[in-house]
Amino acid sequence: MDTIDNSAQIIEQLNDRVLIQEQQILELNAKVKWYEEQFRLSRQKQFGASSEKTTPEQINLFNEAEDITDPKLEEPSLETVTYQRKKKQAGQREDKLKDLPVEIIEYRLEKHEQICPCCQGELHEMSIQVRHEIKIIPAQAISVKHVQYIYACRRCEKENITTPIIKAEMPKPILPGSLASPSILAYIMDQKYTNSLPLYRQEQQFSRLGIELSRQTMANWLLAAADPWLKIIYDRLHEQLLEKDILHADETTLQVLKEPGRRAESKSYMWLYRTGRDGPPIVLYDYQTTRASKHPDSFLSGFKGYLQTDGYSGYGSLTSVTLAGCWAHARRKFTEALKALPAEQKDKPVAASIGLGYCNKLFAIERQLKDMSCQERYEKRLELTRPLLNEFYAWLKRQRQQTLPKSMFGQAITYCLNQWDALNTFLLDGRLEIDNNRAERSIKPFVIGRKNFLFSNTPRGARGSAIIYSIIETAKENNLKPYDYLVYLFEQLPNVDTSDQTAVDRLMPWSDTLPEGCRISSKDNAN
Repeated sequence: MDTIDNSAQIIEQLNDRVLIQEQQILELNAKVKWYEEQFRLSRQKQFGASSEKTTPEQINLFNEAEDITDPKLEEPSLETVTYQRKKKQAGQREDKLKDLPVEIIEYRLEKHEQICPCCQGELHEMSIQVRHEIKIIPAQAISVKHVQYIYACRRCEKENITTPIIKAEMPKPILPGSLASPSILAYIMDQKYTNSLPLYRQEQQFSRLGIELSRQTMANWLLAAADPWLKIIYDRLHEQLLEKDILHADETTLQVLKEPGRRAESKSYMWLYRTGRDGPPIVLYDYQTTRASKHPDSFLSGFKGYLQTDGYSGYGSLTSVTLAGCWAHARRKFTEALKALPAEQKDKPVAASIGLGYCNKLFAIERQLKDMSCQERYEKRLELTRPLLNEFYAWLKRQRQQTLPKSMFGQAITYCLNQWDALNTFLLDGRLEIDNNRAERSIKPFVIGRKNFLFSNTPRGARGSAIIYSIIETAKENNLKPYDYLVYLFEQLPNVDTSDQTAVDRLMPWSDTLPEGCRISSKDNAN
């Protein structure tokens, strides 16, 4: 009897061990699958195309692959390819050159050459033939000497105890005691923050022009011009930003070497806040040491309205703010899930492709509503988009029950469900956008510049960069030439009463009083 009991106990222990091992195998298989997804995704990010665009030929929303295939159909032996080409319009070349200054060079025969080689008669001008070229004048540097004449009265010198001294009026310099002119300051800023040209390369460039100008001197000039001068414009832009109803926000990393109490390799952050589709555009950067929620809470103090973000939880503590989500981020999750699939599954109708198809359908509706008024867009979204979102939500909940949460597809589902309320906010107001791409486009110039600069040396330098980037990007958004606008600011700011808000408002990027030379024609900047 004891033998039977021992055998039953051993069998029970073995069964328990089998169950445990089966569970371990399932867990290990899930981990292996996750690591394989991560490996395929990292390989795709490193070597594959980065575009997230999809076409109807790649993914169809509701049709399975077998619905459009016919194995019995013979392949044609000859394929006819047709295409349409835009007809070249007359005068296009002249139109491209219409805003450029014109230099005319005429080629005429000398008087003694105006003789007919046939009959020796006198030639006359029958017609002309014109050839257009674009001529580039490289950067030049000249020394400008400002000579201020001082006047006195000879009679008072002889007869009075005091003599009045009268000086000819001369504009105040932007940086007293330095060689910096408005033009060279604007040039250095434009090269670094618009064209992402580091100061050490500008130093070499100036050296080839015969100017010995160290990068340290240029850095000092930039910081002295950013604060206090450009900060006057920045602060006024900040005030007007907070008066808007709809804002976008984003953030990215920045390394600052000499932050007090922090290691050189510590991550700091450059936050970005900008306006939406309404009103003159404003783009502001804000340097902070961390990604904590207290930073947007402080910067947006007093703002009441919609804030569109990528779903980062740090914005969730903001009061009097309604968060709007980003469907581009949601779509990206499904795109990554597809990219992480094994090669043999990528062309098959998998669940991730259906999720991506829903997202594509949402964006297709938005493209149809692009040119509508805000009210019309709001009404059409309720009619077309809301039913699709309800269907998508039900599909997501079904998929979550049968998907591993840590898989790429599972993460895409989790992101959508966790962000669902924010992702639906754009239905509430026709001015809202379906994604946060507006902020991502605005932060991209800083990201590109960061690849060249790698880091900021001090917090003061990071704050100065935030101010300069803000002025330049806001100028670009308002169809201004950054260099010309900066020159104008540096000429005007030292010579106006900056405590007068009206005087400062005349310097805003959308001001009607800006010189016409600061503006880019709207045709050249059409989106």
